[in-house]
Amino acid sequence: MPDADGLLLADKAFLALRELLAGGGLRAGQFVSMPDLVKSIGLPIAPVREAVKRAESAALVRVLPKRGVAVMEATPELIRECFHLRTIFDQEGARQLVRAGGRLDALRALHQRVLDAARDGITSSLQREAMAVDWALHSALADALDNDSAREIYARNRDRISVIQHSRPLLPDRIVPAMEEHLAIIDTIAAGEEERAATAVRDHFRQTLRWWGIIV
Repeated sequence: MPDADGLLLADKAFLALRELLAGGGLRAGQFVSMPDLVKSIGLPIAPVREAVKRAESAALVRVLPKRGVAVMEATPELIRECFHLRTIFDQEGARQLVRAGGRLDALRALHQRVLDAARDGITSSLQREAMAVDWALHSALADALDNDSAREIYARNRDRISVIQHSRPLLPDRIVPAMEEHLAIIDTIAAGEEERAATAVRDHFRQTLRWWGIIV
């Protein structure tokens, strides 16, 4: 039965579980018992079980019968797979933006501000802002596809990447190069250089994997 917000309890439970996973409340490789998960979500066990089934179908968790729930592990293979999938969509999104004559001036200003601040010194609040600005560009590239099916796949993959990202702190020395790589993507899009924009996306992918210790 829907609650006051019009959501079914199972939907509400899934949103809460996804927030725990994407926000780092449950970390990659962590095991949690069903009673503890029910307590964390604050809803009855039936909708929580349904939420866990949905999360398992999205490859975010694995159910261990009579034991509990294991969060997906951030293995090198999974890291490569998830970031590669994002890159496939990002490249086409960049191309679409170039073809449409799109510009990302507001996003460029945000990236430049974070980059300038990072060069003066990294704070925990700047790290959080950098993560949000980072995702803002990737979301803009996905939205440029104007394809609901692609958005759905992209969103599911984003959830997995969010779990991966919380398995390791965002080190300060990654913020400056990440912002510079993003600015290269934005600037080639603004210049109308379709293939260079796609190349900049692939370069960002390779540098991201190197930061995770994966050489491609």
